[in-house]
Amino acid sequence: MKTINFPYIALALGLLLLLIVTRGSVTDAEGFTALPLLTLLIVNECAFFLTAAGTFIGLKHLYSSEFKFRKNPLYFMTTVICILLTIQFTLLGIELWPL
Repeated sequence: MKTINFPYIALALGLLLLLIVTRGSVTDAEGFTALPLLTLLIVNECAFFLTAAGTFIGLKHLYSSEFKFRKNPLYFMTTVICILLTIQFTLLGIELWPL
């Protein structure tokens, strides 16, 4: 596999892991989450690193192509969504972390 395709994989897996974390962090009447807290934190951290790597590789490739967005707009949008997912996983990690 070429590393240029990694942002596409990071986007797909990141969206799947976002679904798992958001559905798993729903609490019931007693205050328990659907998934254990440690599991949620580990999945969130793995998803953060996955999308951060997708962002890094995507930005590196866009930089080498001199940010010509019309050349490959799908790749540009995938990289932007990976950036947004990285931010979202950061905020979810802070929210999930018990104070």
